[in-house]
Amino acid sequence: MTYTQALVLGIVQGVTEFLPVSSSGHLILVPRLFGWPDQGLAFDAAMHLGTLVALLAYFHVELIELLTGALARRLAVLLLAASLPALAVGWLVHRWVETNLRSPVIIALATGVWGLVMWWADRRAIRSREGPDDPLVRVGWGQGLFVGCAQVLALIPGTSRSGVTISAGLFAHLDRATAARFSFLLGIPVTGAAGAYKLLQLLRQGLPPGEAGPLALAILVAFVSGWAAVWFLVNYLKRRSLMPFVIYRLILAAIIFVVIARS
Repeated sequence: MTYTQALVLGIVQGVTEFLPVSSSGHLILVPRLFGWPDQGLAFDAAMHLGTLVALLAYFHVELIELLTGALARRLAVLLLAASLPALAVGWLVHRWVETNLRSPVIIALATGVWGLVMWWADRRAIRSREGPDDPLVRVGWGQGLFVGCAQVLALIPGTSRSGVTISAGLFAHLDRATAARFSFLLGIPVTGAAGAYKLLQLLRQGLPPGEAGPLALAILVAFVSGWAAVWFLVNYLKRRSLMPFVIYRLILAAIIFVVIARS
C-alpha cells in the first residue's frame, strides 16, 4: 500500500460513505480501475473509523443533547434499537459477504436497482414541516425501526448505506433533510462497531511493514472528506432532490456492465 493509494482510497471512502452512491462498491472498483491490488475488507473497515469521527464531529451538538436530555431521550433509545438489526445480521454474515458478494456484477446490479428505488423514494418525498422543535424528535418508532431494518440491505456492496436508509426514511414520510440526519446518526453505532472490529483484527494479525503510515493517512483523509460530504448532503437536501445521485448510479451501473462485457 503506497501513500498515493491511501490518499485516493481515503477520499473515496469519505465522500462515498455519505453520498448515496455506495462506498463499498467504489472501494472495490477504484483499485481495479488503477490496477492496484484489492486492499481488503479489513483496510476498508478500518477507514470507517475516519468517517465515524467525521459523524461524531459534525453531529456533536445533537449527540450532546441526546446525552443530556435536551433532545428527547426517546430518540436516543430509538437510534440504538434501530441499529440492532444491522449489527446482528452484520455479525452473522460478514464473512459470507466478504467471500461471495465482492464482485463487479453484484455491484453493478445493486448500484442500478437501488438507484431506481432511490428515484421512486425521492418522488414520494414530503416537504419539511416547520416547528419549534428539532424535526428529529418527531421521528416515530415505526419510522425509525423501518429505516433500521432497511440498513441491513447496505451489507450488499453497491447498495449504499446512506442511500438505502435515506430512501427508507422518505418512504416512511420523513422529509429529505430529516431522513439524511437520521440516517447519519443511525450509522454511528454500525460504523463504529465494524471499524473497531476490523481494526482489532488488523492489529492482532499485525500490519505488514510500512502499512501503518498509509493506513493512518487513509483514516485522516476519510475523516476530512467525510465531514465535508455530510455537511454538503445535509444542506443540499434541504432544498434539492436526490436525482443527480440517481443519474450517477444508473450511469455507473451501465459503465460497469460494459466493462464486464468487454473483459
